[in-house]
Amino acid sequence: MSDPQAYIEQHKDKFLDELFELLRIPSISTDSTRKEDIRKAAGFLINQLKSLELSRVELFETPGNPIVFGEYCPYDDKPTVLVYGHYDVQPSDPDELWHTPPFEPTIKDGNIYARGASDDKGQSFTHIKAIESFVKSGQPIPVNVKFLLEGEEEIGSPNLVPFIETHKDMLECDMVLISDTSMFGKDQPSITYGLRGLAYMEVEVVGPNRDLHSGVYGGAVENPLNVLCEIVAKLKDDNGVIQIPGFYDKVVPLTMADREASAALPFDEDSYKESLDIDAVHGEKGYTTLERASSRPSLDVNGIWGGYQGEGAKTVLPSKAGAKISMRLVPDQNPKEIAELFKKHFESLAPDTVKVKVTEHHGGFASVTDLNFYGLKAGAKAFEEIYKTDVLFAREGGSIPVVADFKRVLGVESILMGFGITSDAIHSPNEKFSVQDFYRGIKTSARFFELLPDFSE
Repeated sequence: MSDPQAYIEQHKDKFLDELFELLRIPSISTDSTRKEDIRKAAGFLINQLKSLELSRVELFETPGNPIVFGEYCPYDDKPTVLVYGHYDVQPSDPDELWHTPPFEPTIKDGNIYARGASDDKGQSFTHIKAIESFVKSGQPIPVNVKFLLEGEEEIGSPNLVPFIETHKDMLECDMVLISDTSMFGKDQPSITYGLRGLAYMEVEVVGPNRDLHSGVYGGAVENPLNVLCEIVAKLKDDNGVIQIPGFYDKVVPLTMADREASAALPFDEDSYKESLDIDAVHGEKGYTTLERASSRPSLDVNGIWGGYQGEGAKTVLPSKAGAKISMRLVPDQNPKEIAELFKKHFESLAPDTVKVKVTEHHGGFASVTDLNFYGLKAGAKAFEEIYKTDVLFAREGGSIPVVADFKRVLGVESILMGFGITSDAIHSPNEKFSVQDFYRGIKTSARFFELLPDFSE
């Protein structure tokens, strides 16, 4: 066993205690009252990086939340890896559905339960501990390494791209290493080579100037909530095909190789349905469940509101209604163009009895990594050595918009080395992360750094 691997094995309890300290910080970027917690989490990471004896550690202020940066780049003849992660987390609500307090990490059945355990504090922390395993065991860090840790990923990273563009020279690298995805299954490591993009919209339908008594006005005045539901129902047909004109114009069709790779993955649809407690799947006709969820565009209502929602009955005709709608995109779809197509179509479906407002929130481009990239091969080899099994390559339905931005601005590929699993309940109550995979993630990351110079030759 190499010195770094031995160090990891000997310091498991320390690593877990430090992760728990980070997880206890409610760094919720969507909540403006949590600004001090955001800064506390950033400060914790600054101290962690300073303990690694890096040549530079700095906290960069932005118009929003701060960015944590660190680097150690002594080599002219070895690759430079930029480790990207985020320290902000989703809100914990509905808190009543958590079995344990969301910001008091708890180990149960071999899993760490806490908000941010898998997305993304636990996963990104593995790379900090991997570098520590070299420094503290007296071994040289095998490659040049930089850290870029942001606090706004969960709100669309509004200040990250400007930061990357402004600090392009400082962030120069040969690849980006990201652990914010999932393995294909428990004990089945996989590397994500494709991600969907995103266009996120909010709509509002407004009718009368106040809520009305449904007995007095019902049937005579348009109900905005009824209108909203009718419009939403028209956005897709019965076969799951999105009905926005021009939506599919730039979609890159799946190749035979794409479909064969997807079909080769060990996916059990019956187990999938059982895990979700559903009787049937649904989606775009002509595609498998995996293809629909990872390689084809989609449209979903993420939230809808209007009228009375309290206990008991209140016969009200609401003055307004609203919804939040996300569209997952695939290569060559432009999120700005899709947002404009959505806006135009939504407005065209609204009757003249109501007013509508369509707001674009955040978005990002889809990305696909070259499977022949040497960094990807080094990552696969590291996984195989630590997990003792072959690695699968898969496209994933989620979005990490900055992956496309790294390619556009820095001109580099990203390696999506996730250690979580799809059942980790990220963004949901009872988010979890396997203790075993936290440790294996640290070991895999350390081995990746050791192997990378050989694969670059």
